[in-house]
Amino acid sequence: MPRAKGGSKSRQRRKKIMKLAKGYVGGRGRLYRSARETVERALTFAYRDRRIKKRTFRGLWITRIGAAAKINGLSYSQLIKGLKQAGVEIDRKILAEIAVADMSAFGQLAQTAKSHLGA
Repeated sequence: MPRAKGGSKSRQRRKKIMKLAKGYVGGRGRLYRSARETVERALTFAYRDRRIKKRTFRGLWITRIGAAAKINGLSYSQLIKGLKQAGVEIDRKILAEIAVADMSAFGQLAQTAKSHLGA
């Protein structure tokens, strides 16, 4: 009985990896073993960094909100506490967008936060 070597399934598996490695320099894009190692590493980073991206953006939003709050005479934590007490439910992403795009609207939100801090 002849020896089975995988045939089409093996080829499909290799083709899938080589397609993902397209554009890699040197052996990483041409040699299966190097390509597989590089692709696995890349996919690991991609999976991990999809989660890290969320943390990074939240940090950026908080920095932007904090800077805009300082201009309006509040700290970041005071602003957030005041908005919570006022019942304003705007998430940090939208708050940061308002802080960058429309300072007058952010000023009104800051005033609302200030008025509810003392109460």
